[in-house]
Amino acid sequence: MKESYQTLSEAITDLKQAGYTQDLNLAETGLEDKELKRMHAAHDFNVVKYYRFEGVSDPDDNAVLFVIETVDGDKGLLVDAYGAYSGNVSKEVMDKLRIIR
Repeated sequence: MKESYQTLSEAITDLKQAGYTQDLNLAETGLEDKELKRMHAAHDFNVVKYYRFEGVSDPDDNAVLFVIETVDGDKGLLVDAYGAYSGNVSKEVMDKLRIIR
């Protein structure tokens, strides 16, 4: 796992090779792994690292890549547009995904 990446696709490729293979999605009560049919509540996962990507020509290209490990030993990635998780997501999940500078 590098300290930084030039592009989101480069980061995803490298992190998948490092074992972060699960594709995680935001859900109201936590993070969902549709492939494994698992839901991870806020207390069941940790953000190992995150990477910010900013679109050069289009502000809509801004994204954050969260590197996640679960208490079950799953390792995955969550891609989210800046601030998009503030919708129908529990406060606990929002707190876990809060970026502290």
